[in-house]
Amino acid sequence: RPGRRARMFIFQLLLKNAFRHKLRTLLTMVGLVVAISAFGLLRTIVDAWYAGVEGTSSTRLITRSAISIGQPLPRYYAERIRKIEGVSGVTWANWFGGIYLDRRNFFARFAVDGPSYFDIYPEYQLTDAERAAFMADRQGAIIGRDLAQRFGWKVGDTIPLSGTIYPGNWSFTVRGIYASPDPATDESIMLMHWSLLSENLRKRLGSTAAEQVALYVVGISDPSRASTISQDIDALFRNSNAETKTETEKSFQLGMVAMSQTVLMAIRAVSLVVILIIMAVMANTMTMTARERLAEYATLKALGFSPAFVVKLLFGESLMIAVIGGAIGMALTFPLTAAFVQQTGTLFKVFEVSQTTLVYQALAALVVGLLAAAWPAWKMSRIDIVQGLRHVA
Repeated sequence: RPGRRARMFIFQLLLKNAFRHKLRTLLTMVGLVVAISAFGLLRTIVDAWYAGVEGTSSTRLITRSAISIGQPLPRYYAERIRKIEGVSGVTWANWFGGIYLDRRNFFARFAVDGPSYFDIYPEYQLTDAERAAFMADRQGAIIGRDLAQRFGWKVGDTIPLSGTIYPGNWSFTVRGIYASPDPATDESIMLMHWSLLSENLRKRLGSTAAEQVALYVVGISDPSRASTISQDIDALFRNSNAETKTETEKSFQLGMVAMSQTVLMAIRAVSLVVILIIMAVMANTMTMTARERLAEYATLKALGFSPAFVVKLLFGESLMIAVIGGAIGMALTFPLTAAFVQQTGTLFKVFEVSQTTLVYQALAALVVGLLAAAWPAWKMSRIDIVQGLRHVA
């Protein structure tokens, strides 16, 4: 009981000391809240950038042009790839682009080969009726569950698109809404028939343009042979007019992320700078606090309290401010990320505050609290009693 009362007394003392100068403490805490919540948001953005990598499959390869991802490949490559040993299936896709009402309504749109696409992507789960309706309607579309919720679409609705890559006014009818049990799966994609796109290109540009695809998705039965099969595919088209580059789906996604590497490095740098700034602010607060209480700490030492007790008081006060501010900042990260998602729509496949981010936020708050008190605590532990008692706070 005496030990419990002593701990309670110390806690009350720390709380009272922390809020002795309420305005200064509140301003410091507000800065800490902003820093920790901003740090959490920035880390969540970085995690979201890599979410597509986490949702990749080890049984899929991506074959694209060896020149660049914007260079098309002939559609007849599909039959030749399908004959390679170890290949279990082949499908293809084109980036469709287009605008729905406003450029801010961004979401991914792909023209795909309906009969083969969903065999390669079994995580895109549809009912048999939805799949049959899509196959029967050349202007049909399949959309993800997140996309349907974002715009309030349902099966049977019409989606008008203004063409960008492929000019003209396009109209698609929702024939199915896919969902996935895997949280890493992107549920914000719109899929339409590649055959419709091909037919349109044939009328405008001729048969050559109509028989080209952006990339192939190759299903393989044995992930351990991914490298060998990739080499076999690329060897098949070596020295042709359209050489290929084949890699695992994960490598392909990492390559896409690498294009934004400079942005990611900048985001990481900003998140660290934010923490360093609030650390400097809080260190200044603790230094001012220690200087004002110089006479008090000297009195404690004169009464027989050890220098370690003075150090514990300063560290305890700093950690209390850091813990309270850090906890509020962590709590505010969730509504902050929700507001960010509302503004960016379906720009990111997965945008959730991870457990790792919360751990980093907690560690950042604790490190700020400890380092901010380190210098003033060391100085106060070495004060001379006589000189301290002469000090007028």
